[in-house]
Amino acid sequence: METISFELNGEYIELCNLLKLAGIANSGGQGKLMVSDGIVQVDGHIELRRTAKIRAGQIVECLGQKISVVAV
Repeated sequence: METISFELNGEYIELCNLLKLAGIANSGGQGKLMVSDGIVQVDGHIELRRTAKIRAGQIVECLGQKISVVAV
């Protein structure tokens, strides 16, 4: 599984936007569909909230890729 390190500048990022900025989704809309389809996990649990607030230290997994969110 490929791991992507995402540097978080603020307090949090919405899940659908994270998927887009990390390059897993082509758009925020596609990211929302991925979450709605139940294929996105946050910290090992399926996340169905499209705008879930993802903070530094959390791990997001989708389509065989892992995003490690780190504070800047």
